[in-house]
Amino acid sequence: MTYTMMLTGAAVTAALPKRILTLAVLLLAAPLSLAQEGRSELDRLLEGAEVALSENQYRLAAEQYAEAAELSEEPEIAQTATRIAYTYGFNEMGLPAAERWLDLDPDADEARLYVAQLQLRLGNLRASSRAFRELITAGEGDPSERLVSLIPILSEESAKDAYEVMERLARPYRDSGYAHYAAAVMALQAGEARDAQRRAEEAIIREPEWIKPKLLYARALMLGGQDDEAIDFAARIVGDSPQPDPEARLELAIMYLSVGRDDDALSQVNQVLLEQPSRTDALRMLAIINFRLGNLDAASDDFQDLLASGRYTMDALYYLARIADRQEDATRAIGLYTQVTSGQNVVAAQRRASALIAEEGEVETALAHLERFAERNPSYAIEMVAAQAQLLVTVDRYDDALKVYDDVLRYRPDSEGVLLGRAELLVRLDRIDDAVEQYEEALDRFPDSANTLNALGYTLADRTTRYREANRYIKRALRMEPDNPAIIDSWGWVRYKQGDFDEALEYLRRAYRSFPDGEVAAHIVEVLWKMERNDEALEFLENAEKDSPDHPLLNDIRERAFPDTVLPE
Repeated sequence: MTYTMMLTGAAVTAALPKRILTLAVLLLAAPLSLAQEGRSELDRLLEGAEVALSENQYRLAAEQYAEAAELSEEPEIAQTATRIAYTYGFNEMGLPAAERWLDLDPDADEARLYVAQLQLRLGNLRASSRAFRELITAGEGDPSERLVSLIPILSEESAKDAYEVMERLARPYRDSGYAHYAAAVMALQAGEARDAQRRAEEAIIREPEWIKPKLLYARALMLGGQDDEAIDFAARIVGDSPQPDPEARLELAIMYLSVGRDDDALSQVNQVLLEQPSRTDALRMLAIINFRLGNLDAASDDFQDLLASGRYTMDALYYLARIADRQEDATRAIGLYTQVTSGQNVVAAQRRASALIAEEGEVETALAHLERFAERNPSYAIEMVAAQAQLLVTVDRYDDALKVYDDVLRYRPDSEGVLLGRAELLVRLDRIDDAVEQYEEALDRFPDSANTLNALGYTLADRTTRYREANRYIKRALRMEPDNPAIIDSWGWVRYKQGDFDEALEYLRRAYRSFPDGEVAAHIVEVLWKMERNDEALEFLENAEKDSPDHPLLNDIRERAFPDTVLPE
């Protein structure tokens, strides 16, 4: 099974308006000492950049702003060039612009921060570490404490690279609990459970009264697969204190949620709200738990209260939209989804809003919605173009979708999600050789990506006879993510193709338990049918059709295996 993982990144600064600085302001900012010839060239570049932005030609705009930054002696123009390049992901152009800005204004910490982040994005970890070190050592106070403030900034970037940078930054501060804690957080995000545990323990030793390293240690235990130990550790933090810290209760609630103990989670959250009724973080969690449990009326009331508080507004809008969506109130859902303009759910919200609009037969209106959202929120412009491509796929306008994907690749040539999305589209177009070539290109760029390995392996298994290669790719992906149901399904499918029906069925059933999807169900029916276990296959098919009545793969296996049976009512 394949799936597209769209990657998004938020800029350090707030979303920039489309006309980031008006042309008039930029022209006034330019130094009068420029030669007329240089002045004319600068004017041409700035005007061209503005026009390019208005026409959504993001790369051209970034190029022209970058050239303007080199010509001008004004740091404001270099600043704009940096922000444009950073916002739209043109990191190679952004770095020289940020360095130019820093040259023109050596005291600009914002410029130094952009340099540090852009070096990190480009994989220049030593240079990134140097720039971050300059930031944390500037000013008075303990630099190791300022490492904690870098956590949200580094968290926007590649987890593995960010952890390496944080390790470098923390190295001079081996006796600092703050340094160990900051490194532990980044280790956890990079999936390095043991390192996170070790670092958290060091932080606890040095700052025994600080609760955050203790909670982080519990999270690291859970990441390492020690669910019971993690919950016991967090429960002791709560139970051993005469006045338990609300943060500890909420952390324990999250752990309960992760293992399906929703009632226990609810108990912890209710206790926090009993003691501190005004805590909006607890109210948010209560609302999410009620949503998970299907208590939609209670969840709606909770999210309305959260919205009225003015906190977690985007989360409240998103979940209220999902509730309306579940209740099949498309008009209300669309209205709420479109108000989600920031946060981790913004892309999903706009995709779903456009999908609902398209389902009402207004495909062009849906596409226009995504375009308008990109204009108003340029930090998400590329993601909205990709969403347009995906929407076109859902309405079977494959050729139009392919053109849009080609546009996106001009803006995001190194986006794994875009490469995989385009490859999946080529599969739909039955251009299998081209799809495999696209997947192989993605693998060249992302050789350690389980997603790409799985997508290539599954396509080879499903649409070619190159089963041995498929086996090798999927096995590598499975070693990286042994609990990923999409990869487990792929492994079952390739084992079926290689004739090992028993192992195939074992893995496919395991995938279905974690992810009861129509595609996985169709694979299970196919294997049972080939094993001549027809009664079992038909029973499984009929049950799956209740959840996915119009799934094309279920329809296909029914037509091939059971053409004379009657569909259940």
